[in-house]
Amino acid sequence: MATNITWHAGLTRKERSELRKQKGCTVWFTGLSASGKSTIATALEQHLLHLEYQVYRLDGDNVRFGLNKDLGFSPNDRVENIRRIAEVAKLFADSTTIALTSFISPYKADRQIARDLHADTKNVDQPLPFIEVFIDVPIEEAEKRDPKGLYKKAKSGEIKEFTGISAPYEAPENAEIHIHSEKTSVEEAVMIITKYLEDNGLLSKGS
Repeated sequence: MATNITWHAGLTRKERSELRKQKGCTVWFTGLSASGKSTIATALEQHLLHLEYQVYRLDGDNVRFGLNKDLGFSPNDRVENIRRIAEVAKLFADSTTIALTSFISPYKADRQIARDLHADTKNVDQPLPFIEVFIDVPIEEAEKRDPKGLYKKAKSGEIKEFTGISAPYEAPENAEIHIHSEKTSVEEAVMIITKYLEDNGLLSKGS
């Protein structure tokens, strides 16, 4: 733990929001590998950019090429992986950017930590909106899709601690948005999430 540090206050989030004419939030995609998280998040990012919102997507694999390249897939490394990305997403959201994160994030406790980080108001004026999006797919469908061949490798023992096969996935019980990706097209999923953001005042520019 760092010592001898002091929080340095600057612009308030309200000031940034008024100047940028946008509200920040984190849209946290969770689900099994091959559920469609990254595909839907990418399509949502493109859609919101076309609507002229500032938005940035943080992808599970991509982040492991840089920020989290020192982490593996052990339970402890998974916890740290999610903690770090939750902190980064919070920074984006605090800057009034819409942060999209697509991570398996298999443990309820870790997703709660991410949510609690956004609710922490000890150094700011108000909590940040955190929207959990559960991209739900039967394991059989995920195995059938298997675009990276990961399920096949996990079943052969080539990949250890693989979520859904040799490691658990704890499904959300109260996600803000629940999408069954085997029944819902990418376009429909994007519209569902966009409508939620609109209905909750997160896409009302300048308000």
